[in-house]
Amino acid sequence: QVQLVESGGGLVQAGGSLRLSCAASGSIVAINTMAWYRQAPGKQREVVATTTRAGTETYSDSVKGRFTISRDNAKSTVYLRMNSLKPEDTAVYLCNADVRTPGSPFYNAYWGQGTQVTVSS
Repeated sequence: QVQLVESGGGLVQAGGSLRLSCAASGSIVAINTMAWYRQAPGKQREVVATTTRAGTETYSDSVKGRFTISRDNAKSTVYLRMNSLKPEDTAVYLCNADVRTPGSPFYNAYWGQGTQVTVSS
């Protein structure tokens, strides 16, 4: 079993900052890509940022220059630093990781339960 647990969400005023964390635990052999997604009410889930084990990062155009993804491989943890937050960033933020478990040659995707980020104007 693999668990992803997010933390760090909350209510912040426009222009403020938050830092999200997501820690993976359980029967883990290796983790490849880790990512943050978000889903606002009535909208489809969208990818916000991704990072590979080698450190390659990608960002959606809507957050580029404001958000920074990072990871600590030793702690199996991924972070999302969010600066200059806007009301349109309001969403549930979900962590995703591609994890290889014992006995399997493949990576499977796991999701956290999500953490709410609300940005007031």
